Amino acid sequence: MLSRLFSRSKRPFLSLNEQEILALAISSEEDDGRIYLAYADALREKYPHSAKVFEEMAEEESHHRQWLIDMHVQRFGNRIPLIRREHIRDFPDRKPDWLIAEMPIEKARAEAEAMEETAHRFYVEAAAHTQDAATRKLLGDLAIAEKSHESLARRLGEKHTPGDVREEEDQTARRQFILTYVQPGLAGLMDGSVSTLAPIFAAAFATQDTWQTFLVGLSASVGAGISMGFTEAAHDDGKLSGRGSPIKRGLASGIMTALGGLGHALPYLIPHFWTATITAAVVVFFELWAIAFIQNRYMETPFLRAAFQVVLGGGLVLAAGILIGNA
Repeated sequence: MLSRLFSRSKRPFLSLNEQEILALAISSEEDDGRIYLAYADALREKYPHSAKVFEEMAEEESHHRQWLIDMHVQRFGNRIPLIRREHIRDFPDRKPDWLIAEMPIEKARAEAEAMEETAHRFYVEAAAHTQDAATRKLLGDLAIAEKSHESLARRLGEKHTPGDVREEEDQTARRQFILTYVQPGLAGLMDGSVSTLAPIFAAAFATQDTWQTFLVGLSASVGAGISMGFTEAAHDDGKLSGRGSPIKRGLASGIMTALGGLGHALPYLIPHFWTATITAAVVVFFELWAIAFIQNRYMETPFLRAAFQVVLGGGLVLAAGILIGNA
């Protein structure tokens, strides 16, 4: 409802006259060129070849913009109306620079291709609503140019990022994903799943009270999550280690720690003690299996070795909690 309300302040595309269509095309080409340069700046340090791709794409947009300006000056003079894509109803938005800076390389490539397709559709519609022959031809040529890019991102990629280079960049992106999200998240999941076993099962067997056990598990899980999150975020800013944003690492670690503990705390919402305990034990099994799977999938640890280490550690902590609870 709110989006409908705010969209009423925007103009429908069909209400634009030919001067306004040219003005919108000029501002759109300028915005797209800036976005491609933002991609290049964000990728230059780790992906210099892909950065070069986006620089050439920005240069292409600059040529399109100049052709449109020349046409506008020829037909309507030097004053170009201020019309941008955000003023037009249903015109696709573009992401701001601060989101582009954090975008994975594959996402950046996909976004660039989507931008080219959007530009093609815009020029097709614009040409269809233009009566002047020269303007119509220019807009049609630009539609063909955008479509023939196929996309330009892929065409330039063949030039600047051949197979071996692209594979190397993909490996760099994967490594960054592991350092920023997988490692902190895995450490948190292991800590939350294993370290909370002892207090939760000790409380369960000591009290035989499922509600009290749940409260112990909830406090242990949330407390461990907050502690792990702050520890991960505070001990390394990521600049020298290359591990990425401390906030992202802290969130990954903290959330996975809390989830790891809550997994076998939530079953104690079941009123019946043994039903809750058996359910919690089954959940623990799946938690430990998930840890072993992640180690095997992303850390290239042999699955049997990872499973043995996790099960052995988890089993020892679980046994300690049960023994203490029965003491």
